[in-house]
Amino acid sequence: MKRVLPPLNALRAFEAAGRLGSFKEAAAELHVTHGAVSQHVRLLEDWLGAPLFERHNRRVALTPAAQAYLAQVGPLFEQLSQATARYGVVETVARSLSVNAPATFTLRWLVPRLANFRAMHPDVDINVETSNVPLESLKEDFDVIIRGGPDTFYGYAMQPFLTEERLPVCSPALLQRVPLHTPGDMRHHTLLHTASLPRLWPDWLSSARIPDLKPAAALTFDHFYLTLQAAIDGIGIAMGPTALVADDLASGRLVAPFAGPRLPSRSYCTYVPSERVEDELVVLFRAWLVSEGFRDVGVPSTNPLRPDAR
Repeated sequence: MKRVLPPLNALRAFEAAGRLGSFKEAAAELHVTHGAVSQHVRLLEDWLGAPLFERHNRRVALTPAAQAYLAQVGPLFEQLSQATARYGVVETVARSLSVNAPATFTLRWLVPRLANFRAMHPDVDINVETSNVPLESLKEDFDVIIRGGPDTFYGYAMQPFLTEERLPVCSPALLQRVPLHTPGDMRHHTLLHTASLPRLWPDWLSSARIPDLKPAAALTFDHFYLTLQAAIDGIGIAMGPTALVADDLASGRLVAPFAGPRLPSRSYCTYVPSERVEDELVVLFRAWLVSEGFRDVGVPSTNPLRPDAR
């Protein structure tokens, strides 16, 4: 006789939600999203042809028929767990976190540090998507969104984790070819621009009190990471965000010829949907970002070719 079995993932979601009395807590236990639990429960309700829960504000309550169903289903899951343990198989549930962040930030700051997070949490899969689209225009759902800030968006919890300033950076090989002792010496150099950030150099030159400086040449790129790569390759001088060039300065791929002036810049912040703020993975990832950001505070002047550099 053919067995009549419901969708097992849906049944698992129902058992957890019914036992805990909360879709949110069930999602945390199963390492899935709140929406996934809700969808599985609806699937099981459709399959059974009857409602299982009465929805209230923040809690759910089983219908009388569902209480009786849970009383039979719950022990079956426990028996299955014990039988599997006796067989010697330990279930490893892969947990996943979806992150959306700007491309240059992801390439130059996040990716080089992800190995540290993976080493601490090897069972967590991180899905990273890059985008510069404003948060309110994103069409997909993400666990963590990284953007500039601090800003306030309805339905999202914001947390700053990384501050930065902007200052000129270039390759040490460039300075060996064409020395740079004072900001005025940039008239002998090529200034590297990014099309989406046209005010960076004019604002810095004004802060340095040389607003009318005419460089030897100018080169403009459509993406910021191309501008920084051109600086590393010795093509010219770029306005570098301290957070995104910290590794290059530490390794000597770039130098900061002048200690100042430094242009203020917006902080990097995480924006998390309100219903996921207490999710275990979200909490872990945000705490890790804060700790990594704290380590990156402060970038000194690193021009080894200037005797007066501090």
